Amino acid sequence: MNRQAHANSSRRGIRGAMKIAALTSIAAAAVAASLPLAAHHSFTAEFDGTKEIKATGAVSKLDWQNPHGWMHLTVTELCERTAARGPDAKEQEWACRAPGSSEGADWAFELGSPNGLMRQGWTRNSLKQGDVVTVQGSRARDGSTNSNARNVTTADGKRLFAGSSQDAAP
Repeated sequence: MNRQAHANSSRRGIRGAMKIAALTSIAAAAVAASLPLAAHHSFTAEFDGTKEIKATGAVSKLDWQNPHGWMHLTVTELCERTAARGPDAKEQEWACRAPGSSEGADWAFELGSPNGLMRQGWTRNSLKQGDVVTVQGSRARDGSTNSNARNVTTADGKRLFAGSSQDAAP
């Protein structure tokens, strides 16, 4: 093969490789665009603001993850009430009990984002496994043991805002 023929053959190989790379990139982008995105939910999609909950128990786990942190509790006392609505509504008393066997003692409370919690004064060491806390928030619409936390009160009386999405402006 002469020098000119070798140069042309080499260029064709490079052009072919570039075409394959371009087509591969386009195909990958098309596949990525067709995948469903993890959508962020609104408060009312998952939680019922009229079903208030107050749970006392020991922290079993604290997950600092986006888009929401999660606090897991081994609940020893569970209090519930329906939120008062309207100008003449009277606030109900809390109805407290030990968690039933059907719902279990393990509960998960959705918190704000880690960044939002840090702006509220939280650190990764604000709560440790075994700390006894009381969490106030709203029950999940599906009746599960998940809830959205509004605030957390520690055993020494310190109250931490939990970054509830219920409090966010629409």
